[in-house]
Amino acid sequence: MLSSFYKSSNQDFNLLHGDCCELLKRFDFSFDVIFADPPYFLSNGGISYQSGQVVCVDKGDWDKLSSPAQMDDFNFQWLTLCREKLSDNGTIWISGTYHNIFSIANTLKTLGFKILNVVTWVKTNPPPNISCRFFTYSSEFIIWARKHPKKPHYFNYELMRKLNGNKQMPDVWHLPAIARWEKSCGKHPTQKPLSLLSRIILASTPEKAWILDPFCGSGTSGIAANMLNRQFLGIDIERQFLDMAKARRQELDNPQIRQSYISKVKDLAHLYN
Repeated sequence: MLSSFYKSSNQDFNLLHGDCCELLKRFDFSFDVIFADPPYFLSNGGISYQSGQVVCVDKGDWDKLSSPAQMDDFNFQWLTLCREKLSDNGTIWISGTYHNIFSIANTLKTLGFKILNVVTWVKTNPPPNISCRFFTYSSEFIIWARKHPKKPHYFNYELMRKLNGNKQMPDVWHLPAIARWEKSCGKHPTQKPLSLLSRIILASTPEKAWILDPFCGSGTSGIAANMLNRQFLGIDIERQFLDMAKARRQELDNPQIRQSYISKVKDLAHLYN
């Protein structure tokens, strides 16, 4: 029997502590959508620029890699398990950069997924390139794939069109990177913004859908899911990040905080106002 790290009072937000590759083997449940932000394996002693300061990009042992073959093996392992937990008409979203996204795309094809889109997320406020020797890193990629090539998937086409000024939503999204107000419960090194996760969830799930995040970190996917009346299960190996996710979910019980978040996320403001 699995023990929950945290469960919200209405049971729409659930957290498990541990390695997703171990925990996913221990329960039988089908999810409508999976969002995954797996390690990019960037912790190699490099530096970046944040909040006016030069900082090390090392994030922890979970983000370190010994060889490209190790990355391929890791991606094959967790994606195989996630495929087993995905409903037959379900879809999966996976974020990454050039460091890991090609390995993930190849693994998806090997496992029989059909890639639907590769969304380019263009950050409207990227950090500068401190070396001044190449272009600024201002984008990330999100692969969207369905489990079976010939089984239809859910896509909220009309809403996406409405959110894009009554024109078809393109696969290039201009959305801000993480904002200071999204770090009210602490700082996660790879936290994704609510604006990104809200659009993903709106595009690919109906209300009451179940969403799985096997690398949930500070729980942005779950916060977006609950704000949109979806249900969520998140897994993470780092307890400190789960503490942040729990605190963020508890914030939503405050109507003023919830409304403040809605007003700051463009798609949510458009939807609810």
